[in-house]
Amino acid sequence: MGIDELYPPDRLAAARRATAAAGLDALLLTPGSDLRYLTGYDAHAGERLTCLVLPVQGEATLIVPRLERPAAEASPAPATGVRIVDHPDGVDPYPLVVAALDGPAAAVGLADRMWAEQVLALRAALPGAAQRLAGEVLRELRIRKSPAEVAALAEAGAAIDEVHRRMGEWLRPGRTEAEVAADIAAAIRATGHVSVDFVIVAAGPNGASPHHGTSDRPIGAGEPVVVDIGGTMASGYRSDCTRTYVAGAPAPADFLDYYAVLRDAQRAAVAAVRPGITGAEADLAAREPIADAGYGPAFLHRTGHGIGLDGHEEPYLVAGNDRQLEAGMAFSIEPGIYLAGRHGARIEDIVVCTTDGVQRLNTTPTELIAL
Repeated sequence: MGIDELYPPDRLAAARRATAAAGLDALLLTPGSDLRYLTGYDAHAGERLTCLVLPVQGEATLIVPRLERPAAEASPAPATGVRIVDHPDGVDPYPLVVAALDGPAAAVGLADRMWAEQVLALRAALPGAAQRLAGEVLRELRIRKSPAEVAALAEAGAAIDEVHRRMGEWLRPGRTEAEVAADIAAAIRATGHVSVDFVIVAAGPNGASPHHGTSDRPIGAGEPVVVDIGGTMASGYRSDCTRTYVAGAPAPADFLDYYAVLRDAQRAAVAAVRPGITGAEADLAAREPIADAGYGPAFLHRTGHGIGLDGHEEPYLVAGNDRQLEAGMAFSIEPGIYLAGRHGARIEDIVVCTTDGVQRLNTTPTELIAL
């Protein structure tokens, strides 16, 4: 899997066509996943302006701070056909954006997560241009992963699976959640991730909070422990996988009862994935068996989120989403059951919708893991 496969030059042409079809004259993309998707450049986000100017006609221009030009030139961006222009400190860079447009613009698409100060500066530099979200254009290009992108996500999935396989080295009664999390973070980096995006180690009652994080609370013998971990690989593509553990003693009987329900619900939702099913139907495949067992109110969140260059992106598996799944879409399947003040559990795999079903990118067992 070469970098040219992950960031092919034809993406710029596809983005131009989609931009024109959306009634926009150009996309203006500051650092973030959309910029990286089109150019391969993992740009630093800071107060100095970095901005890709992609007009529907004419040359694509990447405007960068002068001190960051070497990084931009070393990225795949030049190979994708992007011209690089730099600006020194102390000089207003926004006239460079106007010049790169090479003509008046009635409407431009801005990066969805552009800083407000840059949005306002572009509004002042282009007073006649309506501002819309670039996500309107790029979402449809990014939502279906190419074979190279699926391979990158599979590499990330295999790396995070390796960390879960080593959990018995760190997760023991008496150690704090934070101590376990520190070991996990080091292992995530050691498996090839360039950054650790999150480490959740949630034991006992903390497991009932889906986004708990970590604490200095020691893990008790027999307490269920939710471990949700993920990071970013050198490719830019992400991992995200959750397993639930118990160490040192048998888990409580009531926990074992609802964990069996959760395991079956997660498997049912994975098995339901295929082209044509909607995001809402995939959500229901996980939610219905949990509700039938009496735990419906304890499933607090959507069943899944897309993943790629962002940890959370389209498509979302949630009630009300009637968008049909298509081959190449990658997303999590992660139902959970959370009993406030007691304990909780979540099982999460990243999967890809294929032409005839589903491919799991996380392959470790989904049974309760006793250490």
